[in-house]
Amino acid sequence: MPMIEVNGRQVTAREGGTLLDALRRAGIQVPTLCHYEGLPPTGSCRLCVVEVEGAPNLVPSCSFPVSEGMRVQTHSPRAVRARKTIVELLLSNHPDDCLYCAQHGNCRLQDLSEDLGVRQRRLPGSRTRLPRDISSPAIVRDPDKCILCGRCIRACAEVQTVAAIDFTGRGSGTRVDTAFGEGLNISSCINCGQCVMVCPTGALTERSHLDQVESALQDPDLVPVVQVAPAISVSLAELFGEKPGRDVEGALNALLRRLGFARVFDTSFSADLTVMEEASELVARLQGAGPLPLMTSCSPGWIKFVETFYPDLIPNLSTCKSPQQMLGAIIKSRFAGIQGIDPARIYSVSIMPCTAKKFEAGRSEMLRGGLVDVDAVLTTRELAELVRRRGLKLGDQAPEPADMPFGRRSGAGKIFGASGGVTEAAIRTAHFLVTGRELEDLTVEPVRGPEGIKRARVQVGELELGVAVVSGLGNARRLLDEIREGRRDIHFVEVMTCPGGCINGGGQPIGTRPGAITARMRALYRIDKGETVRTAHANPAVRSLYADFLGEPLSGLSHELLHTHYEARTPLR
Repeated sequence: MPMIEVNGRQVTAREGGTLLDALRRAGIQVPTLCHYEGLPPTGSCRLCVVEVEGAPNLVPSCSFPVSEGMRVQTHSPRAVRARKTIVELLLSNHPDDCLYCAQHGNCRLQDLSEDLGVRQRRLPGSRTRLPRDISSPAIVRDPDKCILCGRCIRACAEVQTVAAIDFTGRGSGTRVDTAFGEGLNISSCINCGQCVMVCPTGALTERSHLDQVESALQDPDLVPVVQVAPAISVSLAELFGEKPGRDVEGALNALLRRLGFARVFDTSFSADLTVMEEASELVARLQGAGPLPLMTSCSPGWIKFVETFYPDLIPNLSTCKSPQQMLGAIIKSRFAGIQGIDPARIYSVSIMPCTAKKFEAGRSEMLRGGLVDVDAVLTTRELAELVRRRGLKLGDQAPEPADMPFGRRSGAGKIFGASGGVTEAAIRTAHFLVTGRELEDLTVEPVRGPEGIKRARVQVGELELGVAVVSGLGNARRLLDEIREGRRDIHFVEVMTCPGGCINGGGQPIGTRPGAITARMRALYRIDKGETVRTAHANPAVRSLYADFLGEPLSGLSHELLHTHYEARTPLR
C-alpha cells in the first residue's frame, strides 16, 4: 500500500486506487460534481483538481492514479482558483431563481458557491433559454438549470440501462436531452427517479402533487385518506435532521392527522394482502397454471422496463397490483362501503419513496368505474415540505397507531421496503400454503443484504424453490437475459427498480449515502423481528378482509380489485 504526502502529512493509499479515493479515506474533502460513486471516473467537471509535485498542470484527483511517494497539495492557491473559476463559469449561464428552486438549500452548486466565496456574477454570459419538459407524470426536467455534469445520464444508462437521456449537440450547444428532443413521456424513461437522486442542481425534480393535495385537504366535500409505504417511517426523520434508520411510525401517523387526513392507513397491510395473492399465484403456477419464473409486480418502474425492453416476458409478471394500488382499490370499495361514503368523495393519497408511483397511479389499467385507485402520490421529500408548510414538527408528535381496519400489519409487510423483503415474505406464506406448517426459521438470510443480485434455494414441501432477488435494472437486465437464454432453475424473481429497494427510491432524501441505506434496511428487519405477527397469512386484519369481503386469494372479486394486466410499449428512442 503506497504512502503519499498530502498537505504535508503522510497518507496511506490503495494500490491501483485513485487519488480522490485516498483523499476521502483520509478525511480530506475535495469537491466534485461529476463523480459517481461505484462507476469509472469521467473527470469531466475538473472541480476535484489538485496540485501534484512534478506534474506540469493540475490533475483531476478522481481519475489520477496514486503512486509511492507522491506529494499533493489539495487546496493550493492555484487549485482553489481553478475551482472558483469553474463555479463562476457555471453560474454565468445559470438562472438566478434559487429562492424558487425545488433544490434550494440542497443544491451542490449553491454549496460550492458558498465554500469558494463566490458572492457576485463576475463572468456575465449569454443565458440559455430552453423549455421545461413537463410531459412526464413523474419527473420534471428544467434544462436551464443543467450544468452538464452527466450524473443523470450515467444513472440512467449505466446503472439502470434504460438510456432515456444523453448528451446532444456540440460545444456550447451541448445539452442533456431525450432522443429527437421529444418529451420524457414518450421516451424509454421508466420514471424511477434515480436521475433526480444524483442531480446536483434543480434540473431534475419530481412532478409535485402538493398543491392538489393541499386543496383536497381544505375541501369540505372530500374525505381525504392517506396510506404510508413501509420505507417512509425509517427515512422521513433524516429530512428533519435526525439519524438514518430511526423509525417514526407513530409520530408520522399523528402528524398526518394534524395535516387533516380523516384516516391514516398502512401500506404494509396491503403488502400482506399482496403476499397472499402473489404467494397463491406462485403455488398455482408451480402446479402448471402459468409460466415460470413468476416475477413480482410491486415496482412500477420495473413493470415499465419489462413492457418496454422485454415484452416477451410480460406473461411471467405477476398479475397482482402493487400494495399502493391494492389498498387504493380496497379503500374505494370495502372502506367506502363500511363507512357509507360515496367512493367519488374519497380523495386517496399515498406517501411513497418512489417517483414511479406517480406514473403507476395514473395508468389506465388502474381505472375502475371511472375512478382511479389512488388520486395523488407524495414522495418522502414532498411530505416533509408539506409538514414545513403547515408549521408542524415531527418531533412534537406523540405516537399514535394507524387506523383500522387497514392499519394492522405483519413484520412481513414491513420488510417490503428493502430488497429481498417481498421474496422473504412470499416464502414464509408459500411454505405455509403448500405444507400447512410455518417455516422453522422465518428469517431467510440469503435474500437479505445490499447486493444487486441474490440467489437462494429454499425447501418448500417436496420442492426446492429457486429464487432470485434483484435491485437496480442493470442487474435485472443481466438476469432476464439469462432467462431468455434458457435458464430454468429459478421459480420466483423479485425485482426492485432502485438499488437497495424502496429504501433508496427516487423520492427519498437527496444526497443519501450508502450508510443511510444500510441503516434503513436494518431498521426494517429490526421492526420485523420485534413483531408478534411476522407472516401475512397470520395477519388478523387480512384474514378478516378475506372472510368478510374477498372470499379467498385469487377469487373473482380479488381479481377484479387486486389484479391487473400489462402491455408491450414502443417508446420513441
